[in-house]
Amino acid sequence: MSHSFSVKTKLVNSKEYLFDELRKKWILSTPEEEVRQQFWKYLHFEKKYPVSLMAIEKTIVINGLNKRFDLLIYDRNGIPNIIVECKSRNVKINESALDQILSYQYKIGAKYLVLTNGNETYCIGIDLSSKKVTYLEDIPQYINN
Repeated sequence: MSHSFSVKTKLVNSKEYLFDELRKKWILSTPEEEVRQQFWKYLHFEKKYPVSLMAIEKTIVINGLNKRFDLLIYDRNGIPNIIVECKSRNVKINESALDQILSYQYKIGAKYLVLTNGNETYCIGIDLSSKKVTYLEDIPQYINN
């Protein structure tokens, strides 16, 4: 992910908020939120995924616990396609981040997993029938057919 996309910001009581165009509301700006905003815009503007197929910060229940995924991209049939886990820029992508996204994958069953901190991005393809995992060089482009 090379370039930066613009995000509207405002200050309220000396705290910075950014406008999330997906959720259509102002969100407290955090390092992780900044990465999340940049990444969905990257998927939309560079990889051509329609905004209508994106869900951001939704809750799912895993082993009785409420968990929130950062970003989920559906295919045009409404089937989960890509789960994205965002970390702030100073957080390393490590085993625990991988475990976290794999627990979401187990529940959601997407074809691709993406881990990013804005500096490093990893994309994993999952063959759902054979349960094979492949590291991909790049995130697949959206194909509308």
